[in-house]
Amino acid sequence: MPILDQHPHFFGYGSLVNRNTHDFTPIHLSHITGWRRVWHRAPIRPAAFLSVVPDPDAQIDGVIAPVPNDDWQALDAREYAYDRVPVTEAVTHTATAVRDISIYAIPPSNAAPPDEEHPILLSYIDAVLQGYLREFGEDGAMRFITTTEGWSTPVKDDREAPIYPRAQRLTQVERTFVDDMLVTVRARVMA
Repeated sequence: MPILDQHPHFFGYGSLVNRNTHDFTPIHLSHITGWRRVWHRAPIRPAAFLSVVPDPDAQIDGVIAPVPNDDWQALDAREYAYDRVPVTEAVTHTATAVRDISIYAIPPSNAAPPDEEHPILLSYIDAVLQGYLREFGEDGAMRFITTTEGWSTPVKDDREAPIYPRAQRLTQVERTFVDDMLVTVRARVMA
């Protein structure tokens, strides 16, 4: 296939798995080896978000999708606290026309552990887990939970008045799954 028909792709491992949070298509289920998902915060963001750190023994599920017109500007703006890191060889997928793949990670020099002043937003967890439930099923959502570090981070319950700009409305089944998961990981949910 000529290089002109190939596009750069991103590997999404959090809210980008949820098709309702963006317009990037087509989405392809995939996984990446050598990276571990963690809850981190960046000084320029008011809440904790998912990031990834290198880990040769780790593998996580996610999605890849092409970057329209090879223009990273909109995605870079969405992921403004992150660095874009090339990971083409680490991603397994069935997509065609892929030139290269990048992942977004909070740079180690800017990453800090979340705390009560920078909690995880429940509206963000809802959007992420809705995506995993819909793309990977309950087993995939459980893999997300078990392959993500930092669940001891405080969680702000903003579900009724979402702070996360791409918050999603959950079905009752999805909401029950998320609420049960928070109990299972012993999350400290704050009002």
